[in-house]
Amino acid sequence: MSRPPGIRALGLDPGSKRIGVAVSDLSGTIASPLVVVQRSRSKEHDLHEIADLAREEEAEVIVVGLPLNMDGSRGPAARAATGFAKALATLVDVPVEMHDERRTTVTADESMMAAGLDAVQRRQRVDKVAAAIMLQSWLDARANRLSS
Repeated sequence: MSRPPGIRALGLDPGSKRIGVAVSDLSGTIASPLVVVQRSRSKEHDLHEIADLAREEEAEVIVVGLPLNMDGSRGPAARAATGFAKALATLVDVPVEMHDERRTTVTADESMMAAGLDAVQRRQRVDKVAAAIMLQSWLDARANRLSS
């Protein structure tokens, strides 16, 4: 089975206070936590900060986590993430996609607890780890789509 072509992807987990950011390796195989961007009072500023990060990381696609409800419906958080993605798409020259991120924050917190991190350490990292879990899911789904 041949491998799909690599892609440099930036993954975002936009929350109301912080935006978790993850990045893939150059082959588009492995996602890693990158940074947590603290939200400012200006959505415009936050969007430009993410757009700048995407350029610095030479992202070829940006994947924004879509926090669907467990039943698959879209609540306020999903609508906010969709609005964020649409606004970001106007500032960057690469595709902006959405990907289901249900339970990524819970999974991230559980994995950090298992690794022995205390509550303060987990709070500092959970958003970027959740972004990496979501981005890894997108990368795996992409590889499956391209190889079938």
